[in-house]
Amino acid sequence: MPRLSGFSNRATQTPINDHETEEENEGITVQRQPPKKRLYISILAGGGQGDGEQGIETEILQLGDGPVWDCAACGGCAGKGRCIWEDDPANQWIEKARQADGFVFGAPVYFGHPAGGFLALLDRMFYAGADVFVHKPAAAVVSARRAGTVASLDVLYKYFGVCQMPVVSSTYWNMVFGPAPRQVAQDQEGLQTMANLGRNMAWLLQCIQAGKSLGLTPPQAETACRTDFNR
Repeated sequence: MPRLSGFSNRATQTPINDHETEEENEGITVQRQPPKKRLYISILAGGGQGDGEQGIETEILQLGDGPVWDCAACGGCAGKGRCIWEDDPANQWIEKARQADGFVFGAPVYFGHPAGGFLALLDRMFYAGADVFVHKPAAAVVSARRAGTVASLDVLYKYFGVCQMPVVSSTYWNMVFGPAPRQVAQDQEGLQTMANLGRNMAWLLQCIQAGKSLGLTPPQAETACRTDFNR
């Protein structure tokens, strides 16, 4: 069974109110928490609707509230497949990614872009553990009250482009609008976009699995040339 992992930004454990704590959605735990931090979890769940019915196992990983290291450019990860910093989720998520067949990265817009801590974690994951992402399908989804969605998607897509990852798209750019889940629920086109994204991801994962069963293997990349702009 193909395995889809959803990586998302920080979370707290404080519900919006007594009526919005947790609910189950197609095997995914949807934690509806303060809108600035957890709005996109309901989006990720919406993007995965129907995946269980199509034989796709899903899991959502949350960054949490702890501190996150920036990449120190120390080179200590070379040849190891993991970062030297062990006291945040980077290495745990790399190991999760090793077992996954596809990914959805979700983030709310903070100040015109995803939160710095989330990007710092992704920098280290994709640098230290690049091999676990190669040739695996990926999608990004973002939420915002008003603006910054396209810029945020652009940042997240760059991780996919450097790791030869097929990018899964939908019927519109993967974004929804609203400062809280109840407002997002009114964005009917946004929710439709997420549902179509989930179906497209499931279809591509199944296509790749079918190809593997026929003996098809990913292409081998050329890596001999590495130049700077001036030579």
